[in-house]
Amino acid sequence: MLDQIKGLHHVTSMAKDARQNNAFFTGTLGLRRVKKTVNFDAPDVYHLYYGDETGTPGSVMTYFPFPNIGKGRPGVGEVGTTVYSVPEGSLGYWQTRLAEQGVTGLKSEETFGEKRLRFDGPDSEVFALVEGKDDARIPWSKGGVPGDEAIRGFHSATLRLKDGGATAELLKFMGYEDVDTSGNIKRLAIKNGNGADVIYIETLPGTPFADLGAGSVHHIAFAVENRAKQLEVRKALMDTGYQVTPVIDRDYFWSIYFRTPGGVLFEVATNEPGFDRDEDSAHLGEALKLPKQHAHLRPYLEKNLQSIGN
Repeated sequence: MLDQIKGLHHVTSMAKDARQNNAFFTGTLGLRRVKKTVNFDAPDVYHLYYGDETGTPGSVMTYFPFPNIGKGRPGVGEVGTTVYSVPEGSLGYWQTRLAEQGVTGLKSEETFGEKRLRFDGPDSEVFALVEGKDDARIPWSKGGVPGDEAIRGFHSATLRLKDGGATAELLKFMGYEDVDTSGNIKRLAIKNGNGADVIYIETLPGTPFADLGAGSVHHIAFAVENRAKQLEVRKALMDTGYQVTPVIDRDYFWSIYFRTPGGVLFEVATNEPGFDRDEDSAHLGEALKLPKQHAHLRPYLEKNLQSIGN
């Protein structure tokens, strides 16, 4: 069993409208936009990152907003629900805030003894807030949400799978442990993680596979401290038979990718070098930052990318 993985690093999804996406995460949820850059493979599309003050691994939701993308179809083989941690006693505040801002899909529920509030994102993707116990992570304090209620970072993510057995074994190989089972949902967690420590596997054998589109999670990333730890994970996965990409420089972290037995794309990303490598931490996410291979496109991109505001 591996011990290098320390919980979630980030979750990356697809969206249709960049301005709407930015307004939801920075305004409605009160997160900080920590980076405004572009998709490495489609530079005419933004890559937007939202998290805590510095974009700490385990707090960052990222989006590719494709203006002409169709709506995703939920199903198996994907991340179903992305869950944030909020302080105990704060769900009432969030129920009122989200309702006042017209957020749809609001539903109070309890899962594995934890109170949670489900809601829809702007592209009908599913999120939830969980009252995390003893979550000492420091939230972004300038997003319009009081610190006593503000989002701390990720709590967990749910994988929707036709058959969860092989993916559960993979997660246990990656350092996760079985915690509990309720009906068709299995809860796994990693010890001594970064706070974003839980993965749920929801088994839905009769459900069709998902179709990728606006509102779909593209991939889910797990955190390792540095490149040396990442190489150890890569070798172990390959020795086990997984087809893993070479290490890819993503400017703010290094990444490797592989497809899981259930169809979900996993990434293992480093905590280094961080989002302050190319702009001062006081001004994260303000300027358009471009990968060096796309720097020559700046005049075109600045003219043609949608204005998304502060």
